[in-house]
Amino acid sequence: MAPPRRNRRPRTVLVVLVLASVTIITLDARGGFHRLSSGARSAVSDAFAPLRSAVDDVVQPVGSFLAGALHYGALSQQNQRLQAEVDRMDAARAGQAYANQSLQQLKQLSALFHVPCTCNLQPVAATVTDYGTSDFAATVDISVGRSDGVQVGMPVIASGGLVGQVVAAGHHAATVRLLTDGQSTVGVVYGPAPGSFAVLDGQGANKPLSADLVPTNTPLTKGEVFVTSGLQGAEYPGGIPVARVTSTRTSTSSTQETVELQPFADLAHLRYVEVLLWGPPT
Repeated sequence: MAPPRRNRRPRTVLVVLVLASVTIITLDARGGFHRLSSGARSAVSDAFAPLRSAVDDVVQPVGSFLAGALHYGALSQQNQRLQAEVDRMDAARAGQAYANQSLQQLKQLSALFHVPCTCNLQPVAATVTDYGTSDFAATVDISVGRSDGVQVGMPVIASGGLVGQVVAAGHHAATVRLLTDGQSTVGVVYGPAPGSFAVLDGQGANKPLSADLVPTNTPLTKGEVFVTSGLQGAEYPGGIPVARVTSTRTSTSSTQETVELQPFADLAHLRYVEVLLWGPPT
C-alpha cells in the first residue's frame, strides 16, 4: 500500500509569502514601493472621485442651509427693526402733511364763518394707534405723549375740526376722549355775532352730538356751524369748528330745542390727528 501524499498547499503559500516579502523589501529600498503606493492611492482617488463629488453636491447645500438657519433669527430681527423704522418715518411724514392740511382747513373754516382762528397754537402731529369704542364710550390712542409736550386737557383736531381732548398722557403715547364719548361736553357758540351759547354732549360712538341750552323756536338751519366758545376757564380755546346742525325739533312740552349735530372731523375713520399745545387758564 502506497504511503499517503502530503499536502503541499501550506508549503506553496509559504513560498509565495517569502517572495512577496523579498519583493516589497527590494521595492522599498529602491523607492519603488512609494511609487507603487502612490499609484495605488491615485487609482483609488480616481475611482472615488465621482462619489466624492456627489457627496460634496449633497453636503455643501446642506451646510449652507444649516449656516443660513443659524443666522436666520438675527437677520429676521434686523429686518423687523429696519421695517419698523421705515414705517415710523413714513407715518411721521404722512402725519405732518395731514397736520398741515388740517391747519389749512381750519383757517378756511374760520374765515368762512367769521370766527377767530386758533391757528397760532403750536401743533403736534400724531397717528392714531388704537380705537377704544363701546356703546357709550369713544376714545383713541395716539402716538405722542409728554415727551412731545402733550399734556392732559389739550385739544385735538383733524380735518379742520375738533376731535376731542387728551384725557391721559404717557411718555410716548396719549389717550383722547372723542366728542362722541358719553362723558364729552364742549362749550360752543352759534348764530350771528356775538353768538349764542350752548353745550354739545356726546351720545356714544357713531352717534350724533346733541345740543343743550338752545331755546325753543331758535331759528337754526341745517348745516349751521357751532364753534368752541373759548369763555374764561373753558376747556378749549375759542374759534375751533366743532359740528354742523343736521336736524332740529321743537317740542311743546320742552323748554329747549332738540338739536342734533355731525362733527366736522370724521371720528370713525381717524388716522392722523393734531394736538394743539394749549392749556386752559388757571
